[in-house]
Amino acid sequence: MTVQSGSHLQRHESLREQALVVIRKGLIAGEIKPGEIYSAAGLAATLGVSNSPVREAMLTLVQQGLMEPVRNRGYRVVPISDKDLADIYQVRVMLEVPAMGQLARTGKVAARAGEFGALADDIVRGARDEDLVLYIDADRQFHLGLLAMLGNDHLTSIVENLRDKTPQKGLGVLSQQGRLVKSAEEHRPILDAVVAGDAGRAEELMRQHLSHIRGEWNKPEGD
Repeated sequence: MTVQSGSHLQRHESLREQALVVIRKGLIAGEIKPGEIYSAAGLAATLGVSNSPVREAMLTLVQQGLMEPVRNRGYRVVPISDKDLADIYQVRVMLEVPAMGQLARTGKVAARAGEFGALADDIVRGARDEDLVLYIDADRQFHLGLLAMLGNDHLTSIVENLRDKTPQKGLGVLSQQGRLVKSAEEHRPILDAVVAGDAGRAEELMRQHLSHIRGEWNKPEGD
């Protein structure tokens, strides 16, 4: 497992929150795998922190339905079924596609086009360099940041939770094969459409992007 080590954990955040972020990244990237059992001590050693914040982070994931306790052994990632994946992406399409259209109509993003453009560039760079930490970080900030500009905290929270529930099992393989770049390059056109106020195009590009994620990222490794 190659989750980020403790040297990257910044002290201005609580250790529990930092551990939670790193574990979630491992879940999303497929480095922490469904069905396998992980001990708090083992993950704490990997992260270079004490057991307590890691255990608290794992309990948070239990409450969110992403992990389950295994008596006297640790915690297991709850496997997600194909139906669950399909249902989650259906909800994401229902929420995120019209949200991009609505955001395009507000005209708010133009003032922050440079900021989101830099994130779009980071997503592509992460894909090209096979830097999954950079890719996941920038992708998360890009999508959730755009949604946050609508000013609906419930919308952003729901989508964030749905993203956390969908480990991208084939992400590492796609990166190694160079196919992750294609998905990465879809972010700039979405941003351009939103900035231009083209609601219809923003919605269509977002729909295509989510379809690409559903069809490619969650294929079993080796496909």
